[in-house]
Amino acid sequence: MSVNNQIPDYDLDDLLVVTAPDQLRALADPLRGTLLELLLERAATVNELAAAVDRPKSSVAYHVNLLVEAGLLKVVRTRRVRAIEERFYGRVARTYYVGALHRPEDKRMVAAINGITTAAAESAAAHAADELRCTLVHARIPIEDVRAFWSEVQALARRFAQIPRAGDQVYGFVAGLYPTDAPTLPDAAQD
Repeated sequence: MSVNNQIPDYDLDDLLVVTAPDQLRALADPLRGTLLELLLERAATVNELAAAVDRPKSSVAYHVNLLVEAGLLKVVRTRRVRAIEERFYGRVARTYYVGALHRPEDKRMVAAINGITTAAAESAAAHAADELRCTLVHARIPIEDVRAFWSEVQALARRFAQIPRAGDQVYGFVAGLYPTDAPTLPDAAQD
């Protein structure tokens, strides 16, 4: 038996820019977000996903079908089990990037899938146990540097997602880059 070191164990695009309303609605559901995260580890069947999230198979199948219809999941392989063809699902892209949105209803959906909000809720117990690793830094930099820095952060997140799965604890990684109203010093006087 050969060991596949690729994470996940199927081919997928690196990035999908998400702007369609059905894709945004699909991403806004917490269970569907969890299913998408699980599929970063490896392809899985509906039975495996249902066992992982401790939900009925019919409920998970419904959510998987919505993700497939939205173009966020695909069947990556099948196998025959007795007289039934079992489907293994995988993501279509490693990263789903919410692109430019112009309609108010789209912006409300993005608020529901904001990674920082999810991370804040998930990290409360780690904070209470003094196990939260976090940093917040402000910098006044040009937009070109913001774009370059964010590309580096995305590369780091992809590296984190590809670390071989082991151990008993799941860790979250969140990063945000946003404009603020933080104070700045005036430009230094030219001598």
